[in-house]
Amino acid sequence: MAFAPLSLAKSQVEALRTSVRHALERWLFRVGRPDPAPIRLHQRRIYVLPTTAGFGLAAALLAMLIASINYSLGLGFALTFLIAGVAVASIVHAFRNLVGLSVRPGRCPPVFCGGDARFVFLITNPRRSRRAALRLRAHGRHTDFDLDAADIATVELACPTSRRGPLAVGRTILETCWPLGLIRAWSVFVPDLGCIVYPQPEAEPPPLPVAASTSGGGRREHGEGDDDFSGLRPHRDSDSPRHVAWKAVARGGPMLTKQYAGLGGGDALLDWAELPPALDDEARLSRLTAWILAAERAGRRYALRLPGTDIAAAQGEVHQHRCLQALALHRLAGPAQDVR
Repeated sequence: MAFAPLSLAKSQVEALRTSVRHALERWLFRVGRPDPAPIRLHQRRIYVLPTTAGFGLAAALLAMLIASINYSLGLGFALTFLIAGVAVASIVHAFRNLVGLSVRPGRCPPVFCGGDARFVFLITNPRRSRRAALRLRAHGRHTDFDLDAADIATVELACPTSRRGPLAVGRTILETCWPLGLIRAWSVFVPDLGCIVYPQPEAEPPPLPVAASTSGGGRREHGEGDDDFSGLRPHRDSDSPRHVAWKAVARGGPMLTKQYAGLGGGDALLDWAELPPALDDEARLSRLTAWILAAERAGRRYALRLPGTDIAAAQGEVHQHRCLQALALHRLAGPAQDVR
């Protein structure tokens, strides 16, 4: 308990540093709300500074200048100012490599937590000159590309995901060090681009809940009952020993469980309240996600029931997205994730 005030003070300091950094970015780079599309890189949005190699060259030129003055070397002066002129010219070329470009956000399909969200950008070069050695960067990830004259490039940027919910690409940087790597020109913008991150499905979920029959007739479903034998599947620890294919085990094969086809009726009901109380919220969402995917693979209709949300039974891509989105947004507090 003695360390609680210290940890609280550290969290407050970290929150203050984050807010100050964001305020500085908004003031210095004009970063705030998402920019309306298309995002045009005019001259006031482009920043230019020397790279590490550029600073090293500047130090070398200073040493050459001092030596030329000290020893009155005419050729030394000529070489120093020639190299300096080339370096200054590279500033103009780096700046012109970005100015005039237009960035339009594309789309990002939904992704499961732990995977990469693939944000798509459409970058237009309106000029009749080629743009080389461009780099799009966000959240420590980057992708390199070139733009031909009067061309439109589709650039994909993969960003990692760590939690479910809405994900915004956030602060994005388009930069170049062309042509000599001495000068870095870059532009900072916030595109209006995001996606939904689904919960991560459980690796080995239990079988789908058995649905109650709604009528006397029904279609054939696979299970572990005592009807017609339909095949074998890998054994799970929760399977009944009487359904294990012991003959296959006796022949030295792996542990397999017998599957049977019987008449099953009704739709699968994926109910939050019916899950084991020992599971926390994220574990429940992972299991429901895995069940939705399993139901779609089996071609089975299913309904989803969450606290405050009730989705009727259906099947198909639209229904799957609706259910997974409900799971992704369930009991979320706070703003959307911002990949920075």
